[in-house]
Amino acid sequence: MTFQNGGAKGLYLMHLSVHGLVRGTNLELGRDADTGGQVKYVIELARALAKHRTVERVDVLTRKVEGKGVDASYAQPFEELTTGARIVRISCGPKRYLKKERLWPYLDNFVDQAVHYIRSQGRVPDAIHGHYADAGYVGAQLARMFGVPFFFTGHSLGRVKQQRLLEKGVSSESLEKRFTFAARIEAEETALDTAARVIVSTHQEIEQQYALYDNYQPTRMKVIAPGVDLTRFTPPVDQLATGEGGGPGATEAAWQTNIGQSFARFLRDRDKPLILAIARPDEKKNFPTLVEAFATFGTLRKVANLAIIAGNREKLSNVAPGARRVLRNLMLLIDSYDLYGSIAYPKRHQPDDIPDAYRLAAATGGVFVNPALTEPFGLTLIEAAASGLPVVATDDGGPRDILATCENGVLVNPLDKDELGQAMLDAVTNRPRWERWAQSGLRRSHEAYSWDAHVERYLARMEEVLEVYKSGSSVFQSPGTRLPTIDRLLITNVDDTLTGDADALKQFLERLDAAGSRIGFGIASGSQLGVVLATLRDHDVPVPDFIIASAGTEIYYGKGLVPDRGWLRHIHFRWEPEKIWSAMAELPGLKPQDEAELSKFKLSYERVGDDAPTKDQVQQHLRSRGVRANVVVSFGRLVDVLPIRASTGLAIRHLMLKWGLRPEQLLAVGSTGNDEMMLSGDTLGVVVGHYSPEIRYLKGRPRIYFTAKKHAWGVLDGIDYYNFFGTITVPQDEEEAFVGSSS
Repeated sequence: MTFQNGGAKGLYLMHLSVHGLVRGTNLELGRDADTGGQVKYVIELARALAKHRTVERVDVLTRKVEGKGVDASYAQPFEELTTGARIVRISCGPKRYLKKERLWPYLDNFVDQAVHYIRSQGRVPDAIHGHYADAGYVGAQLARMFGVPFFFTGHSLGRVKQQRLLEKGVSSESLEKRFTFAARIEAEETALDTAARVIVSTHQEIEQQYALYDNYQPTRMKVIAPGVDLTRFTPPVDQLATGEGGGPGATEAAWQTNIGQSFARFLRDRDKPLILAIARPDEKKNFPTLVEAFATFGTLRKVANLAIIAGNREKLSNVAPGARRVLRNLMLLIDSYDLYGSIAYPKRHQPDDIPDAYRLAAATGGVFVNPALTEPFGLTLIEAAASGLPVVATDDGGPRDILATCENGVLVNPLDKDELGQAMLDAVTNRPRWERWAQSGLRRSHEAYSWDAHVERYLARMEEVLEVYKSGSSVFQSPGTRLPTIDRLLITNVDDTLTGDADALKQFLERLDAAGSRIGFGIASGSQLGVVLATLRDHDVPVPDFIIASAGTEIYYGKGLVPDRGWLRHIHFRWEPEKIWSAMAELPGLKPQDEAELSKFKLSYERVGDDAPTKDQVQQHLRSRGVRANVVVSFGRLVDVLPIRASTGLAIRHLMLKWGLRPEQLLAVGSTGNDEMMLSGDTLGVVVGHYSPEIRYLKGRPRIYFTAKKHAWGVLDGIDYYNFFGTITVPQDEEEAFVGSSS
């Protein structure tokens, strides 16, 4: 297998878009609050990047979904988008579809599965880009783990949404229950802290939205106008020919389209200008203010019609709760203001209906309205501009820059219904200005928002970061682990196994260095991380590819010491330290060790006196008190109590699964009871000559070699016994060879 990282073949870019329903064709935009403009942007960006001369490959990682109510395409592990770009679907938590607010407990699982996928590809991405808070969290972990640049785009920010909803009078308690803002904001802080670049679409995002965060670092934030595929968006035929909208031929043709006929069923007078809004049914899209402004401001409802495309629905009762609340409130407002005959709100539409809807509104001399509380990108505004349709838009977010570029409309305060109403009325009644706006938007949208221009700017920013990473001078670079690029792994206890003989240790380090980059090296210890690092420093041992610390309850990767959060979440199961302290206090002959030996998932004791209990007695006592835990005895006197899912051996098996290694690709060297489980099983084991008596019983077990040599001399003897740095063989296994030479 050949491992690469960039190079002559071009860039390998990985984009993460975890939530929603993501596929390459027939996007179900508006189906729910999680399947919107972000999905469309990421898919189109991946396609555009793959076409660039410097890019070899683009992967879009998203969540695999299967079950009732979703199309079978979302369960396919791979989907090609274009040559060099594909969707990769990762299992994460339950198989069924989950709202993004319910995904937080499973994101570490997504990290683990993504690591396994990257390992299986034999190539580390040159850069990772996370979209939204959930993918920001995942991407930050992966980028730190692999030591590659991380890019982040928030799309919508938790602090901004929280602030806006609080301003509308919603209590913080109910907001947290519905939107899990605490987890989302913490994930955004993590992403911002890790990101080499934060890609935004407007300066307002930098100055007013991201500035709300503790990890606000504006020098890392770069404005790149979003790209849009404008080939589908064209003005009405008459407008294209004459430069004026509203021609009778274009208007009649527009009403004959599927969406035109769908609107017509609702409307009493089709000759009025059509005010159009398109968004998924989400509270932040602010439909109530739009309807109230239309219904109550001046003569607006008399001179114009309103059409709202708010996703697709069959039965309102089957719609997701959040969207159902928005739609029900919308219908109550329509009824309250008796807007029947003046407003269209179709139940369903197809993707191809959207360009026709813009053209219909333009043909009638109407306007497109985006009244969202905040709008990160505003892709619909650009689509409307390319269709020759003027706009009225929120002044929060992307619309500021878009309207400054296109000069095709006006910005409004989305919370001021009178200002919104006045803007809509002026837009549809001031014909000379309408025509100037329509022509300006049509021309400038194509000049400023092509995908080619977006990709050139995007890759220029990426190249800046990659050059800094290559130079090794990056302040935001996290040294990553080499584990994706190794084909075998050597793990040894550091305490009096690797150490203890300076000459032996020196020779071991020289041989390890000469063995080549395919050999991974890790440390396993019962001690806390700080103690392990101090021991390594004292003996001039470089920080290894990973460290298993605190008796297998903690795993850290690379020189950056990136914690394996998935492992921590995994071992938390049924961990009850208070009950353990209480139960252990009932046993004679045990005293707690110093606080330095304790950790969140490890309680440590020392056996004292003749009545000190054995390992089995401790285990039985805990069981009698209803406590499930692992008990480890080292050096005959040190007792560690760990979560039931934790031990050095289980941590090693977690590594094997996560990084795609077979048992015979892993050599474990130990000497104490803490090493017992990592020496057992199908992995290759070595016990050095000065081992503790509690592991004597392993003698004679398959694949466990007891060497007479001590300290690092024993490690070297074990390496030679299995020919671990060459073509691995196991003498007890009938001369079977497993892994080719590492050179």
